[in-house]
Amino acid sequence: MRLTIERMAYGPDGLAHTEDGKAAFVSGAVAGDVVEARVDREDVSLIRATAEEILEPSPHRTKAPCPFVGVCGGCPWGALKRDTQLAAKEDNLRSALERIGKFDHDEVAELVQPIRYTKDAWGYRNKVELAPSFSNGRMRLGMHGLDPNQIISVDSCPLFEQAYPRAIKAVAGALGYLGNSRDLSLERVGVRASRRTGALEVALWTPTGSFPRAHVSRVLEDALSPTGIVRVMTKGEQRARRVSKVELLAGTGSWTEQIAGERMRISAPSFFQVNTPAAEILIDLVMDALKPGPEDLAIDLYCGAGTFTLPLARRADYVAAVEAYGPAVRDLRHNIDAAHLDNVDVIGGDAVREFPDQDADVLVVDPPRAGLAPEAVSLIASTSARDVAYVSCDPATLARDLARFRSDGTFRPVSVTPVDLFPQTFHCETVVHLTRNK
Repeated sequence: MRLTIERMAYGPDGLAHTEDGKAAFVSGAVAGDVVEARVDREDVSLIRATAEEILEPSPHRTKAPCPFVGVCGGCPWGALKRDTQLAAKEDNLRSALERIGKFDHDEVAELVQPIRYTKDAWGYRNKVELAPSFSNGRMRLGMHGLDPNQIISVDSCPLFEQAYPRAIKAVAGALGYLGNSRDLSLERVGVRASRRTGALEVALWTPTGSFPRAHVSRVLEDALSPTGIVRVMTKGEQRARRVSKVELLAGTGSWTEQIAGERMRISAPSFFQVNTPAAEILIDLVMDALKPGPEDLAIDLYCGAGTFTLPLARRADYVAAVEAYGPAVRDLRHNIDAAHLDNVDVIGGDAVREFPDQDADVLVVDPPRAGLAPEAVSLIASTSARDVAYVSCDPATLARDLARFRSDGTFRPVSVTPVDLFPQTFHCETVVHLTRNK
């Protein structure tokens, strides 16, 4: 059928409507395209389709520096101009607040601030992951496709840190060579790079068991000269694998990054934002919202390795930092010591079960994509905090949680600021400033 793409959905697809008003999510198309589409699946309320031919290209289209746009999963919006991407991310956030959060249109217009972003639309990622695939008895490494079961062989990635243009090809070539002569049992390979510190780490994720450590280290060092090579050993069922041990193979045992004036150590299993300059915008927004003072007590929930903990500790009297993931807790302790801070209490455990006993003046929460548990909203409301900064990576769960805060009645949002941490994708971070109702 012939379809006109009206806007970008929260996902890789463009959104259109059929003649009878049914929503159509069309892959391979961008806002403004007129396409001939093939229907892949039809439900009661919507259809899924693929653009077979672009009849009238959108004025919002652009030529991307990557030939795998629309195939690789890393840059699903790569064919869309940057300003159109930014506008679409603002629109998707507003839509989620209205549809899911039940905020009215005028209120959303007042709350949502202009999207913040950095100048680099490509070459911003400090991390990429490669996945193994096997064909005719040979192993190769590549990127996950839009179809997660498809692995795309690439020599480079325009999204990855431009200071290391050979890194992906070197790692894939070296491990592909080794994997064709012995069983490496690779689950995935992470490559992290920092132009600020010069750190370049290769992390090999494998099951526990024997591994040709010396041979792998030697070949990777010859191919790439990384500052560190580690092996992350995992165990458990495929859908719930957990880290058993991190083994140093060569160089340093962790990756380092400079962010907001702090030098942070990040071990391979620990989360860290992939866009360092844009993560600094998050820090600025959080500090502007909370305005922590030298006599304030702060709580940092889901604190990770300390992205917000360290700047909070520089400004506040005391910080209670809660993190459940073991490797991140160890990184956090190291980063606090390295920063010569003695006013942080590190609490290992779930944010709800280990919610700090002490009260707080300000509070920051940066939960995973699933958002906050209902109990977390109640616990935050039980504090005497004057301001809360909520950092979200998912508009839908954010809108749900803001509705819960509104229902509780203790806090109200005063600003909602999207931040483009992930150019060329539909993903967007958001910082919400909530203040106590008086």
